Amino acid sequence: MASNESFRFKIVNTDGNEDSPVGKSVQLWAELLKKKSNGRMKTKVYHQGQLGSIGEVFDHMIKGNVDMILSQPLTSYDKRVGVMSLPYLFSNLEQAADAFEKDGWMTKIVDPLFADIGIKHFGPYPFGFGGVATKGRYARNYEQAQEMNLKVRTIPTFPNPQTVQAMGFHSVPLDWNEVYTSIQTGVVDGDSGNIIYWDYEYFGDQLDYFVHTKHLFSFSSLMMNKDTWDMLDEEDQQIIASAAQEVIAKQFKDAKAEDEMWIEKAQNDGMEYFEPSAEELKSWMEPVREIVWREAEKEFGTQLMQRIRDNAPDSQ
Repeated sequence: MASNESFRFKIVNTDGNEDSPVGKSVQLWAELLKKKSNGRMKTKVYHQGQLGSIGEVFDHMIKGNVDMILSQPLTSYDKRVGVMSLPYLFSNLEQAADAFEKDGWMTKIVDPLFADIGIKHFGPYPFGFGGVATKGRYARNYEQAQEMNLKVRTIPTFPNPQTVQAMGFHSVPLDWNEVYTSIQTGVVDGDSGNIIYWDYEYFGDQLDYFVHTKHLFSFSSLMMNKDTWDMLDEEDQQIIASAAQEVIAKQFKDAKAEDEMWIEKAQNDGMEYFEPSAEELKSWMEPVREIVWREAEKEFGTQLMQRIRDNAPDSQ
């Protein structure tokens, strides 16, 4: 294809409606494509639910039925993609941004994995870092979590239950639609792994405390069908990649401000927020990396995990 050709790409956002921050980011991606290509690249944008579930949209992209998506990178085609969700991989957004630079250490690890399953991966779209939100009691370090035997809900898939268990909590794997009732009835003492927005917005009337454990980097990804990408010439590839990078860079900047806004809103409505000290975070990071990263070798392979250990930042 030559750079004077016109295109009409299908872009899908699986994470929110048209008016959500994610919806606006996808619209920005579409506008940048049109602007940078002098109108040659037109788009049809679809939002959450319009073309099916996250899994269905991911399949559509792999098959080439849609061209680009902003969505969670699923592990159904290659479980090694899950290496991006390892606990305590990063301690702050700056570390994550550096790792996913064009020549960043994480980019070098995951780009070939995505390419093998037919995806061009542009980078992560960050939301922030997850914490542990609880009712009645809270723990600010490993020792307190163990002493209190707090039962905390986790996402059922690896490495989430294993991570929370290694942090000293009692992990209870539950699907999202079970969480509210489980907190309300005392089946669990709280939720884990989400940024404060989700715990405040959906369970705020049940939860009293949010401890920002930062054990999980919460993100989606900007991705494209690799066959479509490969058919483009270098100039058009550069247009699409640079537009994606602008969206990603903006979100790395906005994510921190948005998270701080929700922290303040939650505090104003009575939820107590705790930012653990570097020492307290270390009390969780060390056992989690020791136990869960060792278990991850079974999922991702020893060689890949060694590359993670060689490059992952030690702390804040």
